[in-house]
Amino acid sequence: MQEITLNTAELLAIPALPLLGALAAGLFGWALKEKLSHIVTSGSVILSAILSVHVFIQVMNGASFHGNFWTWMIAGDFVVPVGMLIDPLTTIMMMTVTIVSSCVHIYTIGYMHGDPGYPRFFAYISAFTFSMLVLVMGNNFFTLFFGWEAVGLFSYLLIGFWYQRDTANKAAMKAFIVNRIGDFGFAVGILAVWYYFGSVEYKTVFAMTPDFVAQNVTLGFMGWEVTAITFICLALFVGAMGKSGQVPLHVWLPDSMEGPTPISALIHAATMVTAGVFMVARLSPMFEFSEVALAAVVIVGATTAWMCATIGLVQNDIKRVIAYSTCSQLGYMFVACGVSAYSAGIFHLMTHAYFKALLFLAAGSVIHAVMAEQDIRKMGQLRKYMPITYITMFLAALALSGVPPFAGFFSKDLIIEATMMREFTEFGWVGTFATFALLSGVFMTAFYTFRMFFLTFHNSDRVDAHAKAHLHESPKVITIPLMILAIGAVITGMWGVFVLDIANPQIVEGYFRDAIFVTDAHNPLMILAEHGPHGWYHFVFTAPFWLAIGGIGLAYVMYFRQTAMPAAIARAAGPVYTFLLNKWYWDELYDKIFVAPTRGLGTFLWQKGDLDMIDKGAIHGGIIDSIKSGAARMRNMQTGMVFHYAFAMVVGVFGLLTYLMLSA
Repeated sequence: MQEITLNTAELLAIPALPLLGALAAGLFGWALKEKLSHIVTSGSVILSAILSVHVFIQVMNGASFHGNFWTWMIAGDFVVPVGMLIDPLTTIMMMTVTIVSSCVHIYTIGYMHGDPGYPRFFAYISAFTFSMLVLVMGNNFFTLFFGWEAVGLFSYLLIGFWYQRDTANKAAMKAFIVNRIGDFGFAVGILAVWYYFGSVEYKTVFAMTPDFVAQNVTLGFMGWEVTAITFICLALFVGAMGKSGQVPLHVWLPDSMEGPTPISALIHAATMVTAGVFMVARLSPMFEFSEVALAAVVIVGATTAWMCATIGLVQNDIKRVIAYSTCSQLGYMFVACGVSAYSAGIFHLMTHAYFKALLFLAAGSVIHAVMAEQDIRKMGQLRKYMPITYITMFLAALALSGVPPFAGFFSKDLIIEATMMREFTEFGWVGTFATFALLSGVFMTAFYTFRMFFLTFHNSDRVDAHAKAHLHESPKVITIPLMILAIGAVITGMWGVFVLDIANPQIVEGYFRDAIFVTDAHNPLMILAEHGPHGWYHFVFTAPFWLAIGGIGLAYVMYFRQTAMPAAIARAAGPVYTFLLNKWYWDELYDKIFVAPTRGLGTFLWQKGDLDMIDKGAIHGGIIDSIKSGAARMRNMQTGMVFHYAFAMVVGVFGLLTYLMLSA
């Protein structure tokens, strides 16, 4: 095969275009107004998407790129370059991010029309896209960290975009603080990489990892003796837990729904929340050498997938139902990485980006139509007024539920199959727990997705009379992105399996080639290929499908046929229903353990320390009064009489001469 050289100017243009668009809208939005603001930013991102697809095609044909453009910083032996690593893993992320972001930009033109912060919003989402592209295209840990922190910054600005709302400000602050907790662990992991390896470039570190692991370097941590590679991987994974909304750092993600719907789609679909999954897959040459870290990834991912699915069963805010679904599906992706099926995790990341962005944007179309109402209990029969939104959301719901031949069926089932294969190897109970969590999650996902769907578009008509008078299908600038994403929700699963050959157990020969590293002992896709769909393993191939059908069927009965049943079950469930409705009381727990004591300490220091001791005591009662008193005495000496000043000078000279004579 003829070697293909990637054009560096083209590569640099992909992240630069969204950045330039963001700067234009952010600095000159006052002059550009609405039309030019969205033309500049949307055009830049669309062009970036076209270039990303072009690079993807070249990489599919064997091209790659690894190189540095300039040096960011030097401090002794500490050197941080700015460079790119373009391989199959990078390009699939680039293409997914830019295509979904392009759809969100176009959608935003209609959704945010008339908002006083219109240019500012476009500046933020374009800068957000730039940050995510830097994150995935970089070739070292510090470029990764720059993009990591930048997406955190812009997510904070976007969640709190409507800063006049107190709830938006609190949600933005919550997201910022929780992510700082995760990012502290992430920073520690990166510094540990430099400390032990003396480099921050991926390829250098990856090449050194096998010899480093063979040396069995250990360190003491909280009274335990752990291998250095395990410490590094776990510290880095703490960052992934925060950024990707995994237990116990998941609490910010549902609250981020306070931001406008377009950014809910951008954060929860292809960009920020998937950064943790990408990071673990990128660092597979390190994670593969730590069984403890892989097991931790599986346990956290499986717990999140199951727990957030249970919460989604009873939520009534249309956007929060989808948000908890995101937490749950991210759990699936992490389980895939934890069982060393990284390619399956990235596959689900890609398919999930399309159908989850479609779900959010369709939900936004509904909210737009019913005058900003988000409670699904106050909707119903909207299919009569919104046929395009209805059909596209139906396709997205089928994809999320895992019904063939839609996208989620292929990627989600591949994860479950890989997890089952690892259950029968050295993973033991961890694999069993993960298999149970994922299989039960399939049923719950299908149920709560179609519960939302039936309550929104079917069931009885519960729309407010005022909103009903304005009901209509959304304009084309909103529905066209829905239709584009619907194509992705339908075909990306089949495309990934039959064209990209993502499920190929021969990693070197498959789509990802050397972009992902899996040891022979850890390759569940290899085990799956050897055993094939027969006997006990055949159960794994059929169970997810029937569980999805069962969840949809139950939702159909409860919310389409026997509509009085849900209320009766809620009354019978009692405490369990309340427990789930209150999201397992995570917010209340954190408030009691962290927020209330911190607020109490701050109030005490403010009232007793600042007001009483400093303002009233040391300042007003001590220092300030002394200064005032001294100034009053000094003021009495300023008479304005020349002979008084001359007398003072004479006395001063006499005193100085006397001192000099006595000291001689």
